[in-house]
Amino acid sequence: MKPLHIIVCVKPVPDFRSPVEFDQKTKTVKRGNVATVINPLDKNALEAALQLKESFGGKVTALSMAPPFAESVLREVLAFGADEAFLLSDPAFAGSDTLATAYVLAQGVKKIRDFDLVITGAASTDGNTAQVGPQVAEHLGLPHASFVTQVKRHSEHSLELTLKTEEGTILAEIDLPALITVSREINEPRTLGLFGIAAAAAKPLHILGSSDLEVDPERVGEKGSPTRIADIREVSFARKSELHEGTPEAISLLVKKFREWGVI
Repeated sequence: MKPLHIIVCVKPVPDFRSPVEFDQKTKTVKRGNVATVINPLDKNALEAALQLKESFGGKVTALSMAPPFAESVLREVLAFGADEAFLLSDPAFAGSDTLATAYVLAQGVKKIRDFDLVITGAASTDGNTAQVGPQVAEHLGLPHASFVTQVKRHSEHSLELTLKTEEGTILAEIDLPALITVSREINEPRTLGLFGIAAAAAKPLHILGSSDLEVDPERVGEKGSPTRIADIREVSFARKSELHEGTPEAISLLVKKFREWGVI
């Protein structure tokens, strides 16, 4: 079978393992000193692309819309094994909601051209809308499938997919070119190696702005974003904790406590 050119959409997100503050005026995360990481499900998307490349040959291209600081995140993606990266970055893109973001990403895909498959994570940890992937597909006129848990090459021009839904598991076939979004269950992302880190420095990373992508200024940023966030809140959970030794008496006491707390 012919090699595949796969584009992986990658989103830099705040590392929520560290304290995060919100700007109540703009209803956004205060990026300030918050570390930025690869969106976890986008790591699964990248791993799926790399496995297909290892099986059938081809090329993996990373694509991201983000501020300039995201260049370090894309270098990490290159270190994992992607061959080339494109960062779509422009002040005009600031404030984009999912619709505007998907439009910019679709313009980026058109700029790259000659692809067989686009893969994204099903959702991001900072927004969790699960909308961008399908919206990109609609902009590009591609068949698409979401929450994919397994992908296999079915033929020269199609893939066999397993999808996880609320109703159960679906087996499907999709013609290429196509777009899929993947769930965590699809794979276990590989770890970063020293060889990959060293090789990443020599791989091409292109930064494109609005003029390079020929975007309509009315469809990007706040102008192109009909979504408005009404409120944003921090939620905290109060948890009770007690430590008991592992004796029969302790087990009886634990069961009693569970009943008091309404757990059992």
